[in-house]
Amino acid sequence: MNREKGYPIEKICNILYLNRSSYYKWLNRCKSVWEVENEDLLHKIAYIYAEFNGIYGYRRITDELNSQYGTQYNYKRIYRLTRIVGLQAVIRRKRPKHQRSTPEIAAENILNREFTAEGLNEKWLTDVTEFKYDNGEKLYLGAILDLKDKGIVSFAIGRNNNNKLVFDTFDLAVAKHPDARPLFHSDRGFQYTSKLFKAKLDKAGMKQSMSRVGRCIDNGPMEGFWGIRYLKPEKSMVLLDETAPAKLC
Repeated sequence: MNREKGYPIEKICNILYLNRSSYYKWLNRCKSVWEVENEDLLHKIAYIYAEFNGIYGYRRITDELNSQYGTQYNYKRIYRLTRIVGLQAVIRRKRPKHQRSTPEIAAENILNREFTAEGLNEKWLTDVTEFKYDNGEKLYLGAILDLKDKGIVSFAIGRNNNNKLVFDTFDLAVAKHPDARPLFHSDRGFQYTSKLFKAKLDKAGMKQSMSRVGRCIDNGPMEGFWGIRYLKPEKSMVLLDETAPAKLC
């Protein structure tokens, strides 16, 4: 105010209840080691805050500061400094919770982890898995497994995990074994709980069984199959939205 407005130092000190000697002592003093260190810390804090787009609070800033510079500053000191300059963590917007779809059809777990079969086409298990193709794009593989020999009855591959993929896999199995009436077990994916898929099962004369909610082991052999097998697409194969042939190894 003295430099910009020309107000006398004496009057300003009187208003603020300060001695002129105190003001001049502060004006001409040298900064302490502690103040110099705090200024350096504030520069580093501001850099870390900007580096992580403002989502770090004082605790994470302290951890990052000590990690980057090999220091041992405590949380309280960093907290005081961040309050002085007004740095606060930006609260990230919460992602909307996934809305579970209500199943149209829900079947009992008739299979009940009885993972043996006396003959072929007695018990079929099915599932869909996701993997990445050569160029990093996602593909989805649907397959049906026979519990007798743990062999694949049918499979289909496509770019989308949708009803068409599951229906094509099922239709291929029915076309291959038109007289089969197995117990058909799956998880509670939206494709398997649809009325359309239940109609397909009824038409084929098959009884439906489903894993319990959150119990992937109820479909254990099918889950295990994904862990020991892999899909090897033909080199010349062009994958469209439609299902395409592939070699299952």
